[in-house]
Amino acid sequence: MFDLLGRDGDRTRALFKDELNRSGAFTITPQEFARIEGYGFVSGSSTHADRLATIRDTDQRFATVIDTHTADGLKVAREHLTPGVPMIVLETALPAKFAETIVEAIGREPDRPAAMRGIEALPKRFEVMAADADAVKAFIARHA
Repeated sequence: MFDLLGRDGDRTRALFKDELNRSGAFTITPQEFARIEGYGFVSGSSTHADRLATIRDTDQRFATVIDTHTADGLKVAREHLTPGVPMIVLETALPAKFAETIVEAIGREPDRPAAMRGIEALPKRFEVMAADADAVKAFIARHA
């Protein structure tokens, strides 16, 4: 967005800090929006079946297990490939967070990082809070 906004730090701050804090959303100008085409933003969709197929294909072709969100991004990225133009898809989560779907896709549990092994047996601690951003911020400030 910083580049899309002409590398204007004040404009970026106004949208992402001031406007989001004030109203929870922001709108860019028609002129700013018109620049999107030149920045390579595209979108697409991925169904559960697409996600499973992409996880399975990636595992079979590259011996790499990817998470569900990364699979969605990879599926859409593959639809927009241009020869000679690099495409980067960033991993967004650990496959172990979505073990049920990974098993559905490839028939086995994904590897877990050592820190996640046995996590289900650990005590669960939580605080029920109102859906209020200020209350959440205050809670974090008190406990951080």
